[in-house]
Parts: sequence; C-alpha cells; structure tokens
Amino acid sequence: MNSPSVLLLVFDLLGVFFFAISGNLLAARRNFDITGGLILGLLAGLGGGVIRDVILGTTPNSLREPIYLLPPVLAAVVVYLLGHRAERARVPIVVFDALGLALFSVTGSIIAIGGGMNFPAAVILGVLTATGGGLMRDVVANEVPAVFNGSDLYVIPAFVGAVLTALVRFNDIWNVWTGSVIVVLVFAFRMLAWCLQWRVPQPMRGWSFREIHAQARKRGSAFRPLWVRRSPATASGSHATGRSGERHAGARDAEEQGRDDRSRTGGAPPADPGDGSDAPRADG
Repeated sequence: MNSPSVLLLVFDLLGVFFFAISGNLLAARRNFDITGGLILGLLAGLGGGVIRDVILGTTPNSLREPIYLLPPVLAAVVVYLLGHRAERARVPIVVFDALGLALFSVTGSIIAIGGGMNFPAAVILGVLTATGGGLMRDVVANEVPAVFNGSDLYVIPAFVGAVLTALVRFNDIWNVWTGSVIVVLVFAFRMLAWCLQWRVPQPMRGWSFREIHAQARKRGSAFRPLWVRRSPATASGSHATGRSGERHAGARDAEEQGRDDRSRTGGAPPADPGDGSDAPRADG
C-alpha cells in the first residue's frame, strides 16, 4: 500500500471516528442507551461513504474492509464510559461533527476521482460524503438536520473542501501536507460559521427560515450557537409585553388629544349638532 493510500485510509478512519463520536454524544443528549448510540454512530460515520460508493457502483468500503467498523464501536464505548457528563456535551457534538465534515469532504472527493469521476462529479460526491452521514444521524435522532438549519453554514464549508481537494488532486499535488491544510481550513471555516452565525442570504419568503429557527429553539437543537438560550415562552412573553405596551401608549395618546381639544374650546364639551329639536318652532 503506497503513501497516498495510507493517508487516505487514515483520513477516512479518523472521519468515521469523529462522526461516530458526534452521533454517540447526540444519543447521550437524547437519553438513548448504548445501542442507540452505536446505531447513531454507525449512521453518522458510515452513511455518507455508503451513499458515495453505491453511486460509484462499488462495494462500500465499510463492508469490504472490516476495520471501518472499529471506530464506531470504539466511539460508543468511549461515550458510554463518560456517563452523565456526555448528556450535556453540546459543544463537543459540533466540534466532532466539524472534524468529520472536513475529513470526509477531502476523502470523498479523492475516492470519487479515483473512481473515474470528473471535476463536478467529484465535488458533488465529496459534499455528499461529508453531509450524508450527519443528515441520517439528525433525522433518526429527531433533530433539525444541520444541512437544513438556516442558523449557520454547513454545506458551504464541505463544498469549499471538496473543490480545493479536487483542484489539488487534478493538479497532482495531493499529499499529506495539502490534505492536512484543506482539513484545517474546512474545520476552521465550519467552526467560525457556527460561532459567528454566518448565514447565506435568506429567501424572499422569509417564513421558511423563521419556522425552522422557531422549531430549532423549541427543541433545543444541539447545533444552535452558545449564546442562543432564549426559550419560546420567553419570546412569546416579550411579544405579549410589547403588544400591551403599544395599547397603553395608544390610550395615553388618545387622552392627551382629548385634553388638547378641551383646552381649545375653553373647557366646554363639544356641541352636539342634534336633530334640530331645540330650535324655535313657528306657530301654525
């Protein structure tokens, strides 16, 4: 086995392990048992690669090479030994997910190019490899998938990593250094997007983002930024307080307008035009 193949295998196994850790931590956060954690770890770590290999028409690496089953099992044992400390691990979920995203965006593109794919197809399969496992994990765990969560960037860092990897590979400068630099760049991009809440431009029909964001806040998604702690009850209370304040302000304005009218008329109430019943009548 030559050096590039060893590098690709190491990156792939590390990506499986990091994604499996994120799946097991999410299972602990959702109060799943170790079996549920193992299933989420398998889906997160192997799902994207299985989809890629099926599209390429080859036997998935995870079924051809038994060593790919070791990282999910190891991740399940590690998270299980952490016990209750893993239940509140929200930041590590995002960190390990970002590491897996960065590694799989690289390995997915390299394997696709090795399977005879052209540049656009290699980029698409790289993104699919990086996001497919996390999508399966979130759907099974009843989370809003990070792919569809409008609160930060997720697919774009994977796309950048896949494009850079394809460029490096097609120009024959793929090695341990270029691969490591791309992984670090994608990981940093993803974490900055999560911390700073970088977003793509919102659609013209803004209801789509608001509804997804409201559901994410209600369910307490593991992928929301650290400082977003406001509950839906608090938000509804603030809206009710705002509407009450508007009504009080309207009443004060009406009262001040009435005082101004009375001051202009000398304090007398406005005359009632009536129906003319008080006018003098002529004798018939």
